Order: sequence, then structure tokens, then C-alpha cells
Amino acid sequence: MYPEGPKPEHDQFPLQDTQFSNQPPVHRSPFEDPYPEDQPHFDKQPLLTSPAYPPTQYPTSPPPPNFPGSPAVQQPYPPFNNNPSPVSPGGPAYFNPAPPSPNMHYGQAPRRQPRRFKTTRQVKLTKGNLVLDCPVPTAYLNDVPIKDGKEFTHMRYTAATCDPKDFATDGYTLRQPMLGRKTELFIVLTMYNEDEVLFARTMHGVMKNIAHLCTRDRSRTWGPNGWEKVVVCIVSDGRNKINQRTLSVLALLGVYQDGIAKNVVHGKPVTAHIYEYTTQVSVDPNMEVKKAGSKNVVPCQILFCLKEKNQKKINSHRWFFQAFGPVIDPHICVLIDVGTKPGGTSIYHLWKAFDINSNIAGACGEIRAMAGTAGVALLNPLVAAQNFEYKMSNILDKPLESVFGYISVLPGAFSAYRFKALQNDVNGHGPLEKYFLGETQHGGDADIFTANMYLAEDRILCYELVAKKEAHWVLHYVSSSYGETDVPDKVDEFISQRRRWLNGSFFAGVYALYHWRKVWQSDHSYLRKMMFMVEDIYNTYNLIFSWFALGNFYLTFFILTKALGHGVDGSTLADPPFSPDTGETLHTIFNYIYIILIVIQFIMALGNRPQGSKIAYTSSMVFFAILMVYMMFAAIWITVVGVKTVVETSGGQFIEMLEQSTFRNIIISLCATYVMYFVSSFMFLDPWHMFTSFIQYILLSPSYTNVLNIYAFCNTHDVSWGTKGDNTVATDLGVVKAKKDGSGDLAVEVEVPVEEKDINAAFIDAQVELTKKIEPEKSHRDAKTKQEDYYRSFRTRLVLAWIISNLALVVAIANTTVIDIKGKASIYLGFILWSVAGLSVIRFTGSTLYLIFKIFTG
Repeated sequence: MYPEGPKPEHDQFPLQDTQFSNQPPVHRSPFEDPYPEDQPHFDKQPLLTSPAYPPTQYPTSPPPPNFPGSPAVQQPYPPFNNNPSPVSPGGPAYFNPAPPSPNMHYGQAPRRQPRRFKTTRQVKLTKGNLVLDCPVPTAYLNDVPIKDGKEFTHMRYTAATCDPKDFATDGYTLRQPMLGRKTELFIVLTMYNEDEVLFARTMHGVMKNIAHLCTRDRSRTWGPNGWEKVVVCIVSDGRNKINQRTLSVLALLGVYQDGIAKNVVHGKPVTAHIYEYTTQVSVDPNMEVKKAGSKNVVPCQILFCLKEKNQKKINSHRWFFQAFGPVIDPHICVLIDVGTKPGGTSIYHLWKAFDINSNIAGACGEIRAMAGTAGVALLNPLVAAQNFEYKMSNILDKPLESVFGYISVLPGAFSAYRFKALQNDVNGHGPLEKYFLGETQHGGDADIFTANMYLAEDRILCYELVAKKEAHWVLHYVSSSYGETDVPDKVDEFISQRRRWLNGSFFAGVYALYHWRKVWQSDHSYLRKMMFMVEDIYNTYNLIFSWFALGNFYLTFFILTKALGHGVDGSTLADPPFSPDTGETLHTIFNYIYIILIVIQFIMALGNRPQGSKIAYTSSMVFFAILMVYMMFAAIWITVVGVKTVVETSGGQFIEMLEQSTFRNIIISLCATYVMYFVSSFMFLDPWHMFTSFIQYILLSPSYTNVLNIYAFCNTHDVSWGTKGDNTVATDLGVVKAKKDGSGDLAVEVEVPVEEKDINAAFIDAQVELTKKIEPEKSHRDAKTKQEDYYRSFRTRLVLAWIISNLALVVAIANTTVIDIKGKASIYLGFILWSVAGLSVIRFTGSTLYLIFKIFTG
């Protein structure tokens, strides 16, 4: 037996009061278009039930046993777990189209023209708002299990003409409160112009997660009808930006119908087109349709918000949090970028963390780099290096921060927040206020520090949640939850992405450290506040280390490679790999190459886009990798010789070996760092990246420091996200339309002055204008030019400070005229290596504590 469905009054919400009246076309002329586009009172709604044009009758599938419509059982909502898929119809049904024509079109799909056979609909505005309940195609409805209930038979369209924050106050509502449903999970998929494969990858993954929630029949929250507690919100950034094939997938889901949306309602421009529907199908990345009743597919409540203009991702989150959130009032909000594929049970594990710990305000899972079938993508060293970087961050960094209670960033590609924790106070101050401050100030009237800081506005949100006044929220990492995403596989895309990441994280990190006192206004325990202070010290050390990374890396290279020659003090190794003169020559050559590459990076970063300098940037990375190979060879050779020498001089006594500075500084520190990488990876039962991606990461590590950092700091004046707002075409000069004349040639109709008096008048006006003497006006910069000059001036000062400070460090250590260069170089190298080892020990300790806490607290 199927579980009892919801009460009928909750299922049958009223349709809009819509009256249909047939409107035949008016023929003005035998040669005129009988259905002109400018004919008034013609709605874009396709005529599905017109007597003159009855819908095509598609063969339907016989209802499976115990499904709605079957004579045996009349339950409204059967559970969708592992029931076999309904039999597909044999004819040309909705989900079984005919094979494609051999003359099929390749490339971007053209926009389909709406049908012109229409019906005038007299619709009453709902509280002054246009709301339409449109029947879904009969071809779709005949091929799905549930055919009753307005949420399954009608798609609801709302033309929003307001700002997101005014959505509820202007009388707009959504289906969930009309149905009396409580939403536990509110999932948002943010989209720009992603294609149908990326969208289907994410959407199908989300629907598999919802199906998993419905299988947890022993849960107090979930169960066979658990899909009623989940709403998936798809926000697309710009009507003219969305991929047309992605729209086709949405139409296949039943949530979108072409020709319904309007630009203006009652004199107000529409800001967002909102479509609501409960779909019973899912489309996988292979464009195969899976119907409800089959494995991993259950009904899904979809809210599709198609924004009229392109206003960036943060505005999409405003619609989600400020417009739809207060109406639906969810418990947990999940943020996913289209293109990210959540694991089959990842959303449940994220939700479970909030369910177990009531003081968790935000949580995130592991972000994995897609490695392709059998890891073929890892053959690209750029992908492999990012794979290693992501893995070690998820094994060492995120667990450490989770133990402290403050994670510096919850990735927007896959994270979750407690809706209650996000809310502002009665005065409008709080996390969401700070989060959305970036939309009004980002690239506008903001100072350059704020503009760069809001390139990583999710970091600001994380800090504001933890430091929220009179609250004690913490952030948590859930290692059992993950989302897979594509990473840049080309150098230019990689550099552009990291420019925004590095600048945003640097300035947001400074913001968090500068406002460290805010934590003491929260309601955290004294122990937790002290833990935050320790984390602040740790982050400060990391920030300083990253500031001097350019000089530190060069000095490490300089000291290690020179040791194979005559050394910084003129001494040579006891057992050099080649003659000291050869080593000195190689050191000089590689040192000059290193300096030239650094100069090239600054020149390209200040004047070139990565997209226009692909070969130069790729070549730079290759040369830096060659330098890294030689530096690693020097480090390994020095280590081997040092161990041999220490063992011989100390007689194998470990205590005496520790007294040798070479043994302490190089061998113990380096070995401790890399051994901890291996041990921690095995502790998390995920060591494969150490064998498939470690070497690639080591070879590209100089490029992380020298290429990415230089490009990022030299472009702090660029606060764009890579997307721009809509560009409108001016028509004040007139529009010229081309037509074919009688001979078949193209001709245009233009308005030009032909009267002699008009032509002469224009000529005389020009003469008179030139006889006038004008006072010279002082040129003033407009606001935009002033802002650009200010941004570039800040960039110049920042880059100069960065270069001078790193150059001073290099000169102080590597200048051979300074007395006791050997002692200073030894002390400096020991400090750097032990700092790296110390930071690794702290991360390893936090990672271990995280696993221990996970065992006892889940």
C-alpha cells in the first residue's frame, strides 16, 4: 500500500481566473501578413485546447499497477523508490522522438518562433501582478505517472516587476505556501550561459539526491514523500544570455514554455520571469530522459527564475535569499553552481550536519576536480596540479578550520547555510546585508579595497556569520559530502580564474583580520573566542608568508642551486654531482633565466590579457618547471650528501645528528612536510592523488608563486567577474531596413534632406557656427575616468610596495658584500624550511583532531 497523500485542499490550489475567447485573424490585404507581430491583444501562450486546432493524440502508456489512474488504487502520491520505469509508448510519444534528420543543424540552436495560432486571454491581475496557470503539453502529461493535481497539470508563470527585496511586500507568492508545505531544503542552481550538458549534469545529480532522501523511510524528516520538502530554484542570469539548448531541457522538464513571458506589465518593466512546476522527469548528461518511477527519479518541485537582465551571480543570490527565501521560509539553503555535480548522497550528508548540530550556520563538502574516465584528464599537468591542490586543501586546510569553528571560505560551487542564521537584525544589519553590499558597491562607487574584497564575497559572509552579534554560530566541513566540478584545462582560463580568487581572498583575509574584535561581541564561549584568536594568528602568519612568497621562492632557488657550485660562502660540497665551476656556470645561467622570466611576467601582467598571450604564459610555465627540476635535484643531492656526512661525523648517533644544522634545516623539515602529506592522505583513505598528481604540482609550484601572484597583484584595478551587463543599441539616428527591389537587388529606405532650402539651411548654420568665438573650457574627468585612474593608482602603489619589500628581502640575504653571508643564508633557509614544516604540523594536527571528533560526534 502506498502512504496516504496530502489532504485534497492542500493539493488543489485555485487556478487564476482566466477566460478564453477565440480571436480570428483580421485580413487587411491579400498581400499582407495575416498574423502581424504587432497585432494587439495576442498573448504568447500557445493554443493547446482550441477547437479549431485540437492537440495531437499521442499513444499513452498503460498505468503500472497501483499508480494513479489504475482501477486498483486511487492514491494521489505513490512513493518513488526503486519501482520499474513505466513502459514507454511505441509511437512517436513525448519521450521517444523520431530519429534526427540527416540534414540536422549543428551549432547553437536558433531561437524558435512562437506559433501564431493563439487565443486572447482575459486575465485578472493578482494584486496587480501578472500570474498565469498554463496547462502543460498533453504529450508530456500522457507519458508521466501522476496526471492529477494542479502542480502536475499546470505550469505557473509570474512576471515579477519588482526588486528582489520587495517580492513578498508587492503581493507575490509561490506554490509552496499555497500548498501549505514546509520546505526543509531550498536548493539554488545559479546559471549564466552554461550548455545543456553542464546543466543536466547538475540537475540530474540533484534529482538523484532527492530520490535518496525519499528512500530514508526511517527518518523523521524524510521518507517516500520527502520530495515535497525540497524545492529546487534555478536562477539564470539574463534572458538573452541563457543557452537555448538549456532552455530546451527546461521545456522537456515541463517548467518552461516558450512564448508566455512578457516584457512590461501595467507599465512596469519585468525584472524576472518566474516559472513553477513539479516535474516528473529528469534528463541526464547524455540527454536521456528518466521518468518518475524509475530508479533515482522522483517528482521534483522546480522554481525557474529567468532574470531579464544580466546582473551577475550576486544578484541571482539576491533573488534566492531576499525574494524567494522569505516566502518559502526554508530550514537549510544549498548553493550549487551549474556544472558542479553533487555526489549521490552529498546533499543528505550536508543536511545531516545541520540536523545534528544546532549551532552550525554553514557547511561545505569536498570540491573535487573532475578527472574524466579512468583519470584521463590528469594527463594534463594543469588539471593534475589543481587536483592535488584541491585534495590537500580538503585533507589539511578545511578540517583544521572546521576544528576551530571558522572556515575562511565556504565555496559557492557547493555549500549550505541555515536560513535562520543568515537573517539580519531588526535594524537591517547582519550577514546578508554585508553579503549583498558588494552588488551596490562592486565596481561602482566603492573604494578599490572594498571592490577587490567583494570579488570573494562568500568569504565576507563566512566571517560575518561567525562574528554575528549576540550569536554563537560556527562553520563546519563535511568530508563525506562532495561535489565534482570542471577545472580550467587551459593556461589563460586558469590565470583569469586565479586572478579573482587571489585578489578576493587576499583583501577579504585582511578584512577579517582587521575586524578581529567583532568576535568578542558574539555569544561564543571564552574558549571558542580564544580559538578564533589562535586561528587569526595562524592566518596572519600565512598572509605575511604569501606576501613575501615571491622573494622567498627566489632566495630558496638561489641558495640551493649555488650550493652545487662554490656556495654562498665560496665553499663546495664534499661530494658534488659535477665540478664546482660547472655548478657555478649552471647556477649563473639559471639565475639569469629566473630573473628574465620575472621581468617578463610583470610586463605581460601590466599590458596583456592571458587570452592574448597564451603562448607566452605557457612558455613561462614550462621554463619555471625546468628551473624547478634543477632546484629539486639540488635539494635532493644536498640532502643525500648531508645525511652521509652527518652519519659519518656523528657515528650514527641521532642526538649528534640533530646538532648538525644541515640535517635539521633541510632533511627533517622537508621530510616532515612531505611525509605528512602522505600520512594525512592515507588517514582520509584518499591517497591516490599523491601518486597521480604530486609531481605535476611540484613542477607547477613556481608558476603558482611567480605567474599567478604577479598577474593578480598587477591587475587589482580589474574588479570584474568576466561578465558584463546588457548592452543596448541606440536608435536615435534611425534604423535602416533592407528590402529587395524589383530587380532583386537589396535596397534600403532612408530619410535624408532633399529640399534645397533644407540643404542650404544646414550649410548656413555651419558657417554661422564657425564665426562664433567660444571660450575655452577646462577639461574635467568624468566620474568613470576618475574611478579608473584611482584604481590604477592604487594598483601602482600596491605593486611598488610588493616589489620593494620582496627586493629588500632578497638583497638583505643574497648580497655577497654583506659580512657573514654563510651564517645569514643558513639561518634564513632554516627559518623558511622550518616555517613550512611548522605550518604543515599545525595543519596535520587539525586534520587528525577532525577525524577524532568525527568518530565521536558524527
